[in-house]
Amino acid sequence: MSTPAVPSVPSGAGFDPWSPSFVADPYPAYAALRAAGRAHWFEPTRQWLIPHHDDVNALLRDRRLGRTYLHRFTHEEFGREAPPAAHEPFTTLNGNGLLDLEAPAHTRIRRLVAKAFTPRTVENLTPTVERLAAELVTSLYADGGGDLLSRVAEPLPVAVIAEMLGIPPADRGLLRPWSAAITGMFELNPTEDSARRAVTASEEFSAYLRELIAARRTDPGEDLISALIAAREDGDVLSEQEMVSTIVLLLNAGHEATVNTTTVGWLTLFRHPDQLAALYGAPERLRDGVEEMLRYDTPLQMFERWVLDDIEVGGTVIPRGSEVAMLFGSANRDPARFTDPDRFDVTRPADGNRHVTFGAGIHYCLGAPLARLELAASFGTFLRSAPGMKPVAEPSWRPGYVIRGVEELLVTW
Repeated sequence: MSTPAVPSVPSGAGFDPWSPSFVADPYPAYAALRAAGRAHWFEPTRQWLIPHHDDVNALLRDRRLGRTYLHRFTHEEFGREAPPAAHEPFTTLNGNGLLDLEAPAHTRIRRLVAKAFTPRTVENLTPTVERLAAELVTSLYADGGGDLLSRVAEPLPVAVIAEMLGIPPADRGLLRPWSAAITGMFELNPTEDSARRAVTASEEFSAYLRELIAARRTDPGEDLISALIAAREDGDVLSEQEMVSTIVLLLNAGHEATVNTTTVGWLTLFRHPDQLAALYGAPERLRDGVEEMLRYDTPLQMFERWVLDDIEVGGTVIPRGSEVAMLFGSANRDPARFTDPDRFDVTRPADGNRHVTFGAGIHYCLGAPLARLELAASFGTFLRSAPGMKPVAEPSWRPGYVIRGVEELLVTW
């Protein structure tokens, strides 16, 4: 595929996903991109950047795009190289997950998974989530502070998912490192070192889950793995690989949003003391506040899809074989969709806060209700039981841009 001559990212826009200053605050660059047009070619990653909310929302639902192209084309037909053999078993693990499948495989697997991961499953978790949040927050408060990331933000969603899956407490410390290594491959132009870590983690995590699935087949319980084994429709069931990929996706996608929204949300509240005071004064507005945190500083900044048939965005034809990168962070600050979008306002009504943080269309995040439950439990516990928390220092941002978060968040009382 030849490189398009125009329109490319404006030289003065400041879009540089490998720059620490950009990662710390990408929003001025997004504003420049939106002002300059609706589609921009970015040569370093050979992607089309899509910065406007309405375009992102429409393309997420457009069946002319896909997370994969292999349901229609071979790698050669699509003008792409097959993943390196050295990237196995990451390629198989990732390729069989719901996030990277298209119909009909996606439709079939999501239908079966939905039989196990039901709204009632999430609802029934409410007491567990609230108990775990209270234990973690109380411990941090009793110690007079510490790192909110490692003490509350990370362990809460991992513990919740581990409870759902029935993973023994002694093994739960394995989950977060495996997840961190695998999601490193979702960054732009990952290094070979990142690939090696992802491959090792994929191999170890898959082997662990296969043993767990085998144990549940002979001795089923009330956990989600047992429910996935039992899920069937018209005689169809999930294969072992589909179950393994689904479980890994539930862990990876199911906790990254919670982890980063918890830490970055608190950082945002610290920087806007009037908004923090508003939540203390009216805790019933927490639902609105959580949605505003998800919108204002988006945990997943970019979502990529392949162009399966030529599309047109703002008069620019994007040909088949291209990759588009939808900028969720930019879409969620688009003044064409949100009033005063650069203002953080915890009273912005949740019902009208139509951010794209959890995606849209068939790939809308399956774990969104669980993430919202965890965030409400975590923030609610802090507001009710541990008021007066404040930051110790300005945190450093992790180098990753696609999944964006801080290295730590030291707090005290």
